[in-house]
Amino acid sequence: MEEPVAQVTAGGPLAEPVSERERISSLDALRGFALLGILVMNITTFAMPGIFDFNPTALGPLGRLDWSLWVVRYVLFDGKMRAIFSMLFGAGVILLTSRLARRDPARSADIFARRNLWLTLFGVLHGYFLWMGDILYAYGLTALIFLYPFRKLKAKTLLAAGTAVLLVLAAYGSVRAVRRQSLARRVVTAAAAESAGAVLSEQQQEDRKAWETVLHRVRPDEKDLATETAQMRGGYLSVLGHYAETTADVEGRIYYRFGFCDALGMMLIGMGLLKIGFLSAELSYRAYLWTALAGYGVGLPVSLASVWKLWSTAFDPVALVWALVVPYDLERLAVALAHASLFLMIVKSGVLAGAVRALARVGQTALSNYLGTSVICTLVFNGYGLGLFRKLPFSELFYVVAAVWVVNLAASALWLRYFRFGPVEWLWRSLTYWSLQPLRRRERVAGPSPVAAEA
Repeated sequence: MEEPVAQVTAGGPLAEPVSERERISSLDALRGFALLGILVMNITTFAMPGIFDFNPTALGPLGRLDWSLWVVRYVLFDGKMRAIFSMLFGAGVILLTSRLARRDPARSADIFARRNLWLTLFGVLHGYFLWMGDILYAYGLTALIFLYPFRKLKAKTLLAAGTAVLLVLAAYGSVRAVRRQSLARRVVTAAAAESAGAVLSEQQQEDRKAWETVLHRVRPDEKDLATETAQMRGGYLSVLGHYAETTADVEGRIYYRFGFCDALGMMLIGMGLLKIGFLSAELSYRAYLWTALAGYGVGLPVSLASVWKLWSTAFDPVALVWALVVPYDLERLAVALAHASLFLMIVKSGVLAGAVRALARVGQTALSNYLGTSVICTLVFNGYGLGLFRKLPFSELFYVVAAVWVVNLAASALWLRYFRFGPVEWLWRSLTYWSLQPLRRRERVAGPSPVAAEA
């Protein structure tokens, strides 16, 4: 089918935020699950120099426990939870625009544009002034540029387009890998020539400098690590300087050098998955089971092979691109679909209903929880808070993850007992519709069913 059931009611007032009865609660629960899972990856960006995610040995030898956790985290979480989150963002575009088309078609494009312009601004403020790992900028800008014209395409077209975008990203990664491999070979040839007494050409000298830059990024020396550590343990302005440099690179050069494909591909796939009923838990158990088996069957071996390649080559700079960059988006898509399939089977079955409802509350307040997590973690690790940056072993970071999860779950449940939206969601909606939205509940409203939709 091309439209998920129970999206919106035809009646009701003109353009305004979605009501609680109009939510598809499988989406909320899956969004909450993905949001909590994202912190498993993000925690090291809060707590350690950024190189750890790509080369954990750069900070020193790893013990067996830390190495095992790094492998499990990479194989099951790296990019997978963000992929689910991006798919759900794409699904949200379908829900929003289809609802607006029924209630107030004349303002549909206007509201969509304002909504994503504000989200882009939130991302800029988040990245520069709170935490450098922002994704809101990429989401808002990608939606603003690309998604509105695609909203009416058929599901198969959206799925094909999303996959094609990810293939473009993989092709770009392959070009990078070939270039780095060629550079490494030229440097080896130049070194051999120099050893034989030859004078290096200007190009060979430039190649050597370029290779030294690559090595420095993959294996930073302790002096640079100490400088970054000092910055992060310093005051707010010290941290701000580090964040500003990284955010400018991520939201500038990286985004426009095919970085936008990361979000765009998954968003298009999410739009298609909603239209076929996958994300709203409408497919059969058989369909979800086969998707999970296929996803894990493809994604897990590729992820494990990548890890083995890195380990066996001691995180060689050339192997790093071939192993982590080239297959990255396709293997994370496979595992993300498998994760989502298992989760949606749980939603359909009704087991663990209490846990599903708790995750749905986190999903309903996802933006507030996302930004709130940044506030908590920066206060824990940065110098203007507890200053624990690079002080906890990798394995102990997961105690912090668990503690933040407890805060997310408890705060979401408590807040939604009294209010209709999360605090940042309320601000976003008020700015989007250019009027203050009612926030407090007038009466106690029962939580949404964990199964697909309420009409």
